[in-house]
Amino acid sequence: MKDKDLRKRVPYHIQRDVLDEQLSCSSLCFIIFSFSLFIRCTGPRFKSCFLSFVPLLAWLPRYPFRENAIGDLISGISVGIMHLPQGMAYALLAAVPPVFGLYSSFYPILIYFIFGTSKHISVGTYAVMSVMIGSVTERLAPDSDFVIPGNDTNSTTLDVFSRDAERVKIAATVTFLSGIFQVLLLGLVRFGFVVTYLSEPLVRAYTTAAAIHVIVSQLKYSFGINPQRYSGPLSLIYTVIEVCALLGQTNIGTLVVSIVTIIGLVAAKELSALAARKIPIPIPVELITIIIATVVSWQMDLKTEYGVEVVGEIPSGLQAPVAPAVSLLGSMVGDAFALAVVGYGIAISLGRIFALKYAYKVDSNQELIALGLSNSIGGLFNCFAISCSMSRTMVQVSTGGKSQVAGAISAVVILVILLKIGELFEELPKAVLAAIIYVNLQGMMKQFGDICSLWRTNKVDMVVWVMTLILTVLFNPDLGLAASIAFSILTVVFRTQLPKYSILGQVPGTDIYKPVEDYNQVKEIPGIMIFRSSATLYFANAEMYIDALYEKTGVDVAKLLSHKKKLEAKRLRKEKKAAKKAKKEAKKRAKEASAVSAFNQGEEPQFSDTDESGEEAEANGDVHKLSVKEPKDVAAVEAGPDPDTDTPLPRAIILDLSPVNFLDTVGVKTLRNIYKDYGEAGVQVYLCGCQRGVVESMEKGDFFNEKVTKSILFSSVHDAVLYCQQGNSKEVQYILMSYTHTRISEVS
Repeated sequence: MKDKDLRKRVPYHIQRDVLDEQLSCSSLCFIIFSFSLFIRCTGPRFKSCFLSFVPLLAWLPRYPFRENAIGDLISGISVGIMHLPQGMAYALLAAVPPVFGLYSSFYPILIYFIFGTSKHISVGTYAVMSVMIGSVTERLAPDSDFVIPGNDTNSTTLDVFSRDAERVKIAATVTFLSGIFQVLLLGLVRFGFVVTYLSEPLVRAYTTAAAIHVIVSQLKYSFGINPQRYSGPLSLIYTVIEVCALLGQTNIGTLVVSIVTIIGLVAAKELSALAARKIPIPIPVELITIIIATVVSWQMDLKTEYGVEVVGEIPSGLQAPVAPAVSLLGSMVGDAFALAVVGYGIAISLGRIFALKYAYKVDSNQELIALGLSNSIGGLFNCFAISCSMSRTMVQVSTGGKSQVAGAISAVVILVILLKIGELFEELPKAVLAAIIYVNLQGMMKQFGDICSLWRTNKVDMVVWVMTLILTVLFNPDLGLAASIAFSILTVVFRTQLPKYSILGQVPGTDIYKPVEDYNQVKEIPGIMIFRSSATLYFANAEMYIDALYEKTGVDVAKLLSHKKKLEAKRLRKEKKAAKKAKKEAKKRAKEASAVSAFNQGEEPQFSDTDESGEEAEANGDVHKLSVKEPKDVAAVEAGPDPDTDTPLPRAIILDLSPVNFLDTVGVKTLRNIYKDYGEAGVQVYLCGCQRGVVESMEKGDFFNEKVTKSILFSSVHDAVLYCQQGNSKEVQYILMSYTHTRISEVS
């Protein structure tokens, strides 16, 4: 019964003028007014700008202490405990001592607490950012630069202290520069839209490929070997080959520690997931693991007895700020920009997910400023680049975190560890940290399942996913990101080059127009062709637009005009030939008439080879006596349709430009040529659904003139159709339309 009610036809009436674009509006006044509002500085406006720049001052005074304090406290402690193992582990990815991972889990968090707008994300060390930092530090400070000759002739020693100091300086400098890019280049100039080029398939494939880089970079700690460092394209392949070649030198003790730790972590995480339903606070599996591993390493003296590499000295306290190495800035501009874009892209993507879930807004440009200040100020304190971690964010949300107060509490936990507890983990094996990284990356490796789901939903996105993975694996994270974005944009260009072209028909009794090949109830309007493209019109698809128009309308204007010109030339040749023949006949008859007249007057006839006699006779008015008939084969030749096609010419063609959001000079020229060519063929062309920017482009491109006015532009397809059906009469004032809602059945 409800279906019948829904299908019930409800008549309605509309009475209005046929709308075209004769009334033009000038946007100059609006632009001046908007600019004056933008530069106006009032007290409330200044306060609003200042509070938007420092969001902490806006939300902290209104912080609901009773509702959120307990949840933020528990969440902050839980996340702070996670920062300890992850910060130390990800420091290995950045090729710096583990304590600098703890610094990176302290300073940037406090800065984001002041300037960030997301309530739920947990910023800090992140695997992808760390491996990108590691590629820079190991490229600019390789082990070969710190080899010292030993006492023996063939022996050498690696100066680890000098190497680590140089790598820390490099990591801090590139982090500082990436923060400057985020604040100045991207944030203050409102360049937050740059992340729109990072689609979800691209980001997920990129993080998966980066996880592969992370895993390969940690193999040396799991096997206790020291492979050669490679940089540049295909470095991952070379590293894998090198690791395989050195497997015979594996340290058995290190390998055992790695295997036991991985098995223990996986089992503990599974048990923790099962117990999560009964225990509101997550079990700190990583913290328990590093405590047990440190105690076992200290008791069994793994470093001395089995040659297992350990973390080493962890200085207590905080370090004073250090100016970045200006001399190194020129060699890391590309790496810093890649860090800025990737770090922001990951953070804003996760921030928007939770903002949508909990119904609040994240300011994308303010997030750029917050992350930029976190990185630039953190770089002064020897931190490396940070972003947002999914695992920590999920723990922060699941344990009751409602605001960034939880992040500030986690920073306090790290501060306590740095001041008092850090030195207790000096005997922690690096293989344990590598195992923690492997286990934490299993979520990223599960993203390979995206290939199957994207194959079913969108094959173009699947191709972007696969190509991003391949390009990032082969070209490293920095070059791989640029190549992936370029490929993703290229797919967009290809999609606009291959849009869907349709001929529209009318749903009977309505003002609704749908593609005739998609719906079975629409009917084409006799004598009127309505053409639409699903993409905008610009230089890359202008030629295909014309070809599709010729194909869909069944009228090849170029061929038709060529045929018409041939017929016209043929007609002119026949007329010229007939005129010449008639002239000769006139001469002959004039001579005959002159001879007859002379004979009647008794004069001797004069014959001349010139045409003076004909002209004289004509001057004397005797030409009307001549009976000159045009030959039958000299009849006027009318230009008709191409004999190769039986398609009749339409009376009018309507171009639906509603999907077109911009026009370049080639697009304007294309529309001008279409209007001119079809006009010469006797077919009138009308445009409808033009957006204001499209009309402005046509005005600037000199589309309109004295002959072509805005009267050919209509607000809708139906307005153009009614105008054509009224015989283009300009006296039509009102149109009474009685429409009926009908159910459109789509062709299956």
